[in-house]
Amino acid sequence: MSQDGFLAKYPQGKVPRNDPDFGKVFVCRRGCNTRTATYTDEFIWEEIYRGEHDLFALMDRVKTGTKVTRRRRKARSPSPSDDTYHPAQIPQTPTKTGRGSVAATPTSRRSQATPGSRVKRSASKRLEFTPLATRKLSPSQVESSPFQIARSRLHVSSVPTSLPCREGEFSLVYSHLEAAISDGTGNCIYISGTPGTGKTATVREVVSRLEEAVGSDELDDFIFVEINGMKITDPHQSYTLLWEALKGERASPAQALDHLEREFSNPSPRRIPCVVLMDELDQLVTKNQAVMYNFFNWPTLRHSRLIVLAVANTMDLPERTLSNKISSRLGLTRITFPGYNHEQLMKIIQSRLEGVPGNIVDPDAIQFASRKVAAVSGDARRALDICRRAVELAEADAPSDPATPSKRDSQTQPKGSGRVTIATIKKAINEATTNPIQQHLRSLPLMSKLVMAALLLRIRRTGLAETTFGDTLDEIHRACLRAPAALPGVAAVLNNGLKGTQMGSQRPMTRPGHIHTAALELVAAGLINLEAQRAERSSKLRLSIADDEVKMALRDDGDLKALGIGV
Repeated sequence: MSQDGFLAKYPQGKVPRNDPDFGKVFVCRRGCNTRTATYTDEFIWEEIYRGEHDLFALMDRVKTGTKVTRRRRKARSPSPSDDTYHPAQIPQTPTKTGRGSVAATPTSRRSQATPGSRVKRSASKRLEFTPLATRKLSPSQVESSPFQIARSRLHVSSVPTSLPCREGEFSLVYSHLEAAISDGTGNCIYISGTPGTGKTATVREVVSRLEEAVGSDELDDFIFVEINGMKITDPHQSYTLLWEALKGERASPAQALDHLEREFSNPSPRRIPCVVLMDELDQLVTKNQAVMYNFFNWPTLRHSRLIVLAVANTMDLPERTLSNKISSRLGLTRITFPGYNHEQLMKIIQSRLEGVPGNIVDPDAIQFASRKVAAVSGDARRALDICRRAVELAEADAPSDPATPSKRDSQTQPKGSGRVTIATIKKAINEATTNPIQQHLRSLPLMSKLVMAALLLRIRRTGLAETTFGDTLDEIHRACLRAPAALPGVAAVLNNGLKGTQMGSQRPMTRPGHIHTAALELVAAGLINLEAQRAERSSKLRLSIADDEVKMALRDDGDLKALGIGV
């Protein structure tokens, strides 16, 4: 009702507590659009509303009396004076005092200084630093060959022009965000899926499209902030990041939490909707789950206008971290991103390679890589990494430019065709899936491989994880007895290295054996533990890595098979 009507009905200026209208009657003089924070002209309530039949007319009056949208504040355009050089003001020569000035007793500046406080004056100018110009590479240098173009486009950090095979998820996220921003309400969207399924990329693309809609005055303004759990050391720092995005003020996590609680609990017609992307939500889990609960609970408050996009790799993370009662009350909107199949992975890779000259990647190679990745995880990033590594291998095998002379042309080995084939993809997959420890074991010399194989055989024979260096030498001795006679050179090397065994005692040793040196090299590489780092028969010896690592690396070794040693 109007103020005059309120005072006429309640002369004391307040509604009695025992009155049935207590808490239901208030004075209304203007209409307000809470989204744009605009108001109508003043009116008298009894003149515009007399009953339910005037409700729609009242709504139209408020809509027409306020603005529908609010324009985003334009960025300050740089003025030409910003780039203009302004020289420092040069001190002018002091003018002589006129005769009309009041005479004063001259004072000596030297007398004001205390003894020993004389300041040295330098006649040279102050040193000024001139910043170097920013060095930029031209596109011709960055993408001078088809291989470089393909490698740059296949990189996981490269932003494509469109996101193929995620149209349904894109429209779903877009519709939820647009509705929440337009209605001025809060919402919490939980996005889950295995790594590499396009969750974060889809959300960023949605936010980019929404910002374009704001720029064209099709949507109200909003604030966007991204909080990545992998980039903060403490989950409570997310409060600081959110408060800084809202108000532009730095605060400690405890202070920011207090400010956010009061901000979202109290109504404000000038509040702008805020969209928060919480990426890697698995890393924001705390002991009492306060961080996750607060970010899931704030959107449910009536006046918060907070929209949270929680991205995680686990589908049931809220149920596992929060109780079922709390998680059901929060009312999450769930969107699941399934893994890509091989057809979708092929489409993604082909879209990245569109426009690359030379046709350097075979379609069969793309299909082979897509099927391999889709059968394991459906991770698009893994498929892109494999194809990118295959392009690097093909570039290394490509024939060099004949226009560039080289002194090593006659000594170099013949190059390949320079195309990514199925064999190239297989090689890239082997590099991506092979353990670095196994790669190092395969690159060891023969003596080091013998020590590792003998130690593994000794562990299997005794069933104990620890043995002695002398027992390992005996295992190598048994391997030498089983070695074929067609390898006399290898047998001679083994006999020269078996110091301290029965076979090694048949000839005098004038220098440390090869096996002793190999054992010390394995200790330095961190593959075995040797007591006191001394290669003596009584020294304790054990593996520093898993038994399966040695077995997988040396199972198909050609040198050990030639000696008749099977791991």
